[in-house]
Amino acid sequence: MLAEVLIFVPSIARFRADYLLLRLEKAQIASLALLAAEDATVGEDLEAELLKNAEVFNVVLRRDEVRQLVLSSPIPAPIHDTFDLRMAGPWELIRDAGGVLLDPENRVIRVIGNPVQDAGLLIEITMQTGPLRVAMVEYGLRILFLSALISVVTALLLFLAVQRLLVVPIRRVVRHMTAYAEAPEDARRVIAPSAEVEELRVAEEALASMQTQLTGALRQKERLAQLGGAVAKISHDLRNILTTAQLFADRLEASADPAVARAAPKLVGSISRAVSLCESTLAFGKAEEAPPQLKRFALRVLAEDVIEGEGLMAEAGPVACLIDIPAGLMIRADSEQLYRVLSNLVRNARQAIEATGQGGTIELSGGEDEQDWWIRVGDTGPGLPPRAKEHLFEAFQGGARKGGTGLGLAIAAELVRGHGGRLDLARSDAEGTEFLIRLPKRLAGEEVA
Repeated sequence: MLAEVLIFVPSIARFRADYLLLRLEKAQIASLALLAAEDATVGEDLEAELLKNAEVFNVVLRRDEVRQLVLSSPIPAPIHDTFDLRMAGPWELIRDAGGVLLDPENRVIRVIGNPVQDAGLLIEITMQTGPLRVAMVEYGLRILFLSALISVVTALLLFLAVQRLLVVPIRRVVRHMTAYAEAPEDARRVIAPSAEVEELRVAEEALASMQTQLTGALRQKERLAQLGGAVAKISHDLRNILTTAQLFADRLEASADPAVARAAPKLVGSISRAVSLCESTLAFGKAEEAPPQLKRFALRVLAEDVIEGEGLMAEAGPVACLIDIPAGLMIRADSEQLYRVLSNLVRNARQAIEATGQGGTIELSGGEDEQDWWIRVGDTGPGLPPRAKEHLFEAFQGGARKGGTGLGLAIAAELVRGHGGRLDLARSDAEGTEFLIRLPKRLAGEEVA
């Protein structure tokens, strides 16, 4: 509205001044045409035509200090006001223009100005304000339309600028916050600062720092809670193991029985199991997994490295391994963390098959769909016991192997969640066990193209 006022008011005042100057110029031309005649007189018809063309009632010229009525006609009403354009300033022009617009009456006014080309000292005309007001209204409407169009274009540009610099980054922050709230443990949902506006970028950096700290705190809290829940069980199991070791130790010290030779390995085994359990517990309680470093790599090459690391590349052996992954399949993940996940699953499958005393097969397959990359790890082992299925990914409770702590699958599931994916048990029956890993293609907060 301020722009409308700043554009409209000076423009309408300037239009009125130009309109009056044009009438003065036409009146001067008509006067010069009369003065050029031989006797400086014309007929009434020609005089009326000259006045009509100039849109005035009479014309007065002052030349050589002599005021001369050059053209004249009857005036329909008394003169209402006089306007001298020779000394009028901007504020006077604006005031007089406003007076014309606000007065709907068709009044007679006197206008004084300087003749063109110094053809005298002054020129004076009388005219009506009705045609002037009509012309000013038409011009004002055009100016209002033009200024409104300029305002609309300006508003559109401002809207686009606000959308680009503020609304879109704010929506992105809100989208990241919503996605992060759904899965705070997913390190891939931590916002990556990218705003162009400095204040928003500072806010994004602060949010990213807070999310990173919160994710780490949640993981540590979860692990400490699991560790605290397992302390009682560990203490009980450890006490039983050490009690057995103590009995064998007492027998070694107090007896020369030949059975001591057979008791010594049992003592060593009991102590070893106690040490292994303690080490696994301490390692789980102190572990702090770093956020995944996402890079593209060939999944088949990683699978071959896992199989080789587990000693299953040799064709001869009780456990065979098959890889059904396209050579050109590229995924985006942290190769080190995914190696640990696959290694744990393959190792569990191998141990399950070996425990049966018979041969078996482990199969690694992979592929992709529109949303995710998927990896299947299956075996022909005996399947999982019911209790292991109920607490499969819970630390200290999901162990399916005798002597195991149940930490492997819990850590593997956590690493997959850190990628924004899921580790699920697809099936487990008498024909074998199969795990399914799904890793999303789209990062949290990204818009689908």
